[in-house]
Amino acid sequence: MPHTKRRRLVTALVAVSLGATALAACGSSDDSKADSGPVSLTYWAWAPGMDKVVDLWNKGEGKKDQITVTVKKQASGDTLVTKILTAHKAKNGPDLVQAEYQALPTLVSNDAVADISKNVGDAKSKFADGVWQQVTLGTDAVYAVPQDIGPMMFYYRADLFKKYGLTVPTTWDEFASTARALKKKAPDVDLTTFSANDSGLFAGLAQQAGAKWWTTSGDKWKVAINDAATQKVAKFWGGLVKEGAVDNQPMYTPAWNKALNTGKQIAWVSAVWAPGTLTTAAPDTKGKWAMAPLPQWSASEDVTGSWGGSSTAVTTDSKHQEAAAKFAAWLNTDGDALNALAKESGIYPASSSAQLSGAFSNPPEYFSNQADFYTEAAKIAKTTAPSAWGPNVNVAYTSFNDAFGAAAKNKSDFVTALNTMQDATVADMKKQGFEVSQ
Repeated sequence: MPHTKRRRLVTALVAVSLGATALAACGSSDDSKADSGPVSLTYWAWAPGMDKVVDLWNKGEGKKDQITVTVKKQASGDTLVTKILTAHKAKNGPDLVQAEYQALPTLVSNDAVADISKNVGDAKSKFADGVWQQVTLGTDAVYAVPQDIGPMMFYYRADLFKKYGLTVPTTWDEFASTARALKKKAPDVDLTTFSANDSGLFAGLAQQAGAKWWTTSGDKWKVAINDAATQKVAKFWGGLVKEGAVDNQPMYTPAWNKALNTGKQIAWVSAVWAPGTLTTAAPDTKGKWAMAPLPQWSASEDVTGSWGGSSTAVTTDSKHQEAAAKFAAWLNTDGDALNALAKESGIYPASSSAQLSGAFSNPPEYFSNQADFYTEAAKIAKTTAPSAWGPNVNVAYTSFNDAFGAAAKNKSDFVTALNTMQDATVADMKKQGFEVSQ
C-alpha cells in the first residue's frame, strides 16, 4: 500500500488497541515463533557502560539460553531515530534499540518496533501505571520495556531559603508568591529561570497539568499542544517572566552554572537526575541543596511529570523477537541488571522495586545531607502522570525552542508561542500524510 496510507492505517489500528494485529497488517515479522539453537542479537544503545551490563546477561541467563547480545554504541535522540528508520527501510535494523519514550510513536507508526506483549511475562507489575503507559501508547500492545525514568521534582538551596525566610512551595501559586517575595528581599537574586532551550522541561510541566498533546480518534490524530492545561502552564510562566519574578535565561550555560554556584539562582525545577548536573554546574554548593515534590496546581493533587527516560524496544526487523523480548525484560527487571545499569550507566530505574535497593540505598553524594532522597524520589515516581506522545515530537520540540526562545527573550506572550508550536506540529503531520483533526 502507499507509504502515507500505510502510515495512517497503522496509526489508526494502534488507536483502537489491535496491538500485534496492527503491525502484522503491514508486514511485521512473526514474533510468536520460538527460537531454537544459539541466537545472536544486536542492541543499539547510547547509555554509557551498557556493554558491561550486557556482559552479565551473556555470562548468565544468556549463556544458559544460548542467547548472546552485542551492544553497538549509538548517538541518542533524533539521530538514533533517523538511523533506525533508515535501517528499517533497508530491512537491516538491529534486534533491539534503546528508545526514548517520546520516540516510540514515531517508531510504531513506521512499523519499526514490534508488539512484544506475549513475550515479557509479568513485567507490567514492576512499573508504575503512568510509566508502563508510555510503552503501550494506551493500547493492549507493548512496544518496549521501560528502562529509566525522569520524574520531576523541586530542588532548592535549603540554606538560602532559611536566610531569606522562604517556605518550600507546595502549590504553583505558592511558587509564584515565593518568587515575588524573594525579589523584594533580594532584587539581584532569582528563585529560578524559565529556560526555552529544553523543551522536555516544558513538556513535563504540561504533562503534570494534565495535557494530552497527541491523541487518536478513529483514523485521525488529534493534536492539542495548545490545550487548556498547557495554556495554563504557558500563562503561568509567561506571567512570571514578564513581571521579572523569575529569570528568562537558558539553562546549561556558563552564566546559568555561575548563578547556581554563587546563589544568584536558588531553586531549580528539574528531575531525579539533577544531582549529576548540579555536581558539575554548582560544585561549591554541595550539601546545601534539598529536594521536594513538584508544586501542585491544587493542594489536593499529587502528581508529577516526566523529563527524560528511555525504554528497550524490539524491532520488527529482528528474526528473533521472542529472544530479544526476553533479554529486554531481564535488562529492566532483574535486580543484578538494574544495579549494574545504575552503576555503569547512571540511570534511575523505571522498575519500582529497584528504586529503593542496591545503588539507591543511600542518597547521591551531592545530597548526602538528605538521607531520604531516594525514598522520597520513589514516592514521587509513583505519581507520574500518563503521557501522550505523537509521531513528530522532534518538530514540536524544535518549534518550542524557536517560539518560546523568542518569547522568553522578549518577555512577550507565551500563549502566542504555544499556538505557533501547535500550528507547526499540525502542518508537519499533514505534510507527512497523517490524517489530523484539531
